[in-house]
Amino acid sequence: MKIPLCKPSINKKEIKLVQKSLKSSWLTHGPYNIKFEELFNKKFNIKYSIAMNSCTSALECAVKSLGVKGEIIIPSFTWVSTANAVLNCGSKPVFVDIDYKTRNINLENIKKSVTNKTIAIIVVHFAGLPCEMDKISQFCKKKNIKIIEDSAETLGAKIYGKSTGSFGIGCFSFFPTKNITTTEGGMLTTENKKVYDYVKKLIAHGIDKNIKKKFWHRVAVLPGHNFRMPNHLAAIGYSQLKRIEKFNRARNKIASLYNSELSKPFYKINIPYIPEGFTHSYQMYTITVEAKIRDKLLYFLKKNNIEASAHFDPPLHSQKYLKKYYKKKLPVTEKLSKEIITLPIFPDMTKKEVLYVIKTINRFIKSN
Repeated sequence: MKIPLCKPSINKKEIKLVQKSLKSSWLTHGPYNIKFEELFNKKFNIKYSIAMNSCTSALECAVKSLGVKGEIIIPSFTWVSTANAVLNCGSKPVFVDIDYKTRNINLENIKKSVTNKTIAIIVVHFAGLPCEMDKISQFCKKKNIKIIEDSAETLGAKIYGKSTGSFGIGCFSFFPTKNITTTEGGMLTTENKKVYDYVKKLIAHGIDKNIKKKFWHRVAVLPGHNFRMPNHLAAIGYSQLKRIEKFNRARNKIASLYNSELSKPFYKINIPYIPEGFTHSYQMYTITVEAKIRDKLLYFLKKNNIEASAHFDPPLHSQKYLKKYYKKKLPVTEKLSKEIITLPIFPDMTKKEVLYVIKTINRFIKSN
């Protein structure tokens, strides 16, 4: 048996929608972009959504929409695109530590790093569990600090009934590993009309469609990018989004099976923690084990045809080109990066496959 880390759930309807889009005259931004965005707004109670070619592009647009440069607080325990978006827009990333149980940035660590140069915080909702946005939002409002949510891993997750991506400028990913996919793609969400109008121009070469003396005119008002999502990819996203609740229920069911077995004292494994009032979308299922056996377990799983990984090792402040931005140690981040393991999880994963992963871990633990 060979078990992938993740596998997208593409059905016949989505294949037909792609064929329909390719046969039409709409190959770039088109009707399905509008449908996808409108459904996104409705599903997650958001005012404005903009489909684009990646979450990385959404992050860069979010940072540029701030209109100023300065220090932006981010966790070190994340993918490089979070820091790259800050650097590529001319600001400075300030790395902060995380909470061990939630794997997320928290208010306590944010407060330690705020200076008079702080312009924003990028919170990264890790693996499907939201950050403590109730506390963070209140603090940022008092300090006039903008919030950007790297929600790449939390589509459908909520804090006290409110969706991620609705507390600040939200940035979602539709990479094949995520809760829904468009193959490559992303979404930016905002409650601010000015941000929406700015980003709409930014992703389409800086063209303002409202300025037009003659019908063929294309008037550029800012140095933009081509960050648009093609119509046929938006068609996949539109269809996938209709199934997001089904996908997330399946992920939670798999996580429950993992939790019930791996939480037994014999395993000496820490399973995911979910605070009261929070929901988890389980884009990833992560456990922690003692650092001295973590690497051995990863290699053992690989030897037994199970794709597992470690998100995120090394963390950002240990990356060669980012070390200069933070000289201090981040003890929790460094500890977690040596103990964490990401196990396979995807909506179509069978009970037999989950039990095989558990049994393989069982074999390893007994022999070590």
